[in-house]
Amino acid sequence: VIPMLRKQSGFRDEITFALPGGLDVVAISLWDTKDYAEAYSTAGYPQVLKTLDRVLDGTPKVQVSDVISSTIHEPAAVAA
Repeated sequence: VIPMLRKQSGFRDEITFALPGGLDVVAISLWDTKDYAEAYSTAGYPQVLKTLDRVLDGTPKVQVSDVISSTIHEPAAVAA
């Protein structure tokens, strides 16, 4: 799924959470703008669902939210 996300315009990062021994997974994708997130949900997301069809039980819920605060940042380039 990550390679598919990386091909989407405006994609920044993906964070996936799962409890040990649990069946539920929460995936949070970060986008440059709300427009990019919404474009992905209509164009790219259906393809991701097809890819994950064999491991999904039901249809995942999708919500678009605003990021209020984050400490996630791009690491600085390191010279060798």
